Amino acid sequence: MMTGQTIGFALIRKAVLVAPLALLSGCVSFGTDAPPTMLVLQADSAVSAGKVKSGEVKDALVIMEPEAPRKLDTNRVAVQVDVSNMAYLKDAIWSDKPTVLIQQLVTETLSARSPRLILTENESAGRADSSLSGQLLEFGIDAATMEAVASFDAVRSSRGSPIVKRRFEVRVPVTKVDARNAGVALNEAANQLALEITDWVIAN
Repeated sequence: MMTGQTIGFALIRKAVLVAPLALLSGCVSFGTDAPPTMLVLQADSAVSAGKVKSGEVKDALVIMEPEAPRKLDTNRVAVQVDVSNMAYLKDAIWSDKPTVLIQQLVTETLSARSPRLILTENESAGRADSSLSGQLLEFGIDAATMEAVASFDAVRSSRGSPIVKRRFEVRVPVTKVDARNAGVALNEAANQLALEITDWVIAN
């Protein structure tokens, strides 16, 4: 038989156990609802493990994070419905903002294919003479044409030389506007974009 004191202790102990779960319920899911698909960009050309490059920081090429219009300043996947309307893909998000993902992909592709030392902004600490920057104009699904679109204005600058700018655009067919198909098509488009930028940089 439980006394009043025992019952009180049991209720307190139960409350102590329930309270943390109640606090966590707003942060994690204890139910069966699956979280949105998190999309990433996987580089087709990657630096092999153990590969070493060295050189003077001033001679390195720095890959800057590109600018982007407000519609791409988010980790949601853009869908162009028609000429004047856009939306975002349901149940899918990028693992980071598209500008960061494209910067990482171009850096990896250039590092794998170019003999030159390739650095990020943080790694160079502003001491490099050459950089690749630009603007990510489009990166999403064109629902009207059923294509994944990646469009980028690349800007190449080197101290003492004229600035060079070139637009790149890649379109890849997508069979269905959903998380899986959009993710595959956008990854292909992004890799093709990174490869074209890399070939342009190496040739110049």
